Amino acid sequence: MAPAAADTPQHRPAYHFSPSKNWINDPNGLVFYKGVYHLFFQHNPLGNVWGNMSWGHATSTDLVHWKEQPVAIPFDANEGVFSGSVVIDKTNSSGFGSEANPALVAMYTSAYTAASGRDGIQAQSLAYSTDDGQTWTKYSGNPVIDIGSREFRDPKVFWYEPAHEWRMVSVIANEHKVLIWR
Repeated sequence: MAPAAADTPQHRPAYHFSPSKNWINDPNGLVFYKGVYHLFFQHNPLGNVWGNMSWGHATSTDLVHWKEQPVAIPFDANEGVFSGSVVIDKTNSSGFGSEANPALVAMYTSAYTAASGRDGIQAQSLAYSTDDGQTWTKYSGNPVIDIGSREFRDPKVFWYEPAHEWRMVSVIANEHKVLIWR
């Protein structure tokens, strides 16, 4: 392990990102866009224990020096925002951006709360950014995939060039199943 950089505060990692405060977990959407690395991660913006699941956001131009950004996709009364992934929609197949200004599109697991009337159900939802990842809008048609499961999560989306289509890999955790969507 490399020694801590001289300007690193005590008890803070020198080369790995951590938020200035509160709970952090899984990395989510990791993308490189317009010369900037974007790291999205599971985050509780209100406390240092699990809860209030949201997507935190940090950016870097060199993968060593990170700048914490405002929360990208926050929890709300109806859903926690669990793990997922981010893609750059270069052809604007989603219609959220344009070919000249591609949207960043996040697919994440909506973990529904009691307030939603679907307590404990997990489904896949979208959010998008048309300003280089600085602000995010939850898609009004969410969820986009819902199988009524309490264990349906962790979508990883990618462009599958041979078929010219988006693919998603996700899991039904308690059944030890991996699902592939197109």
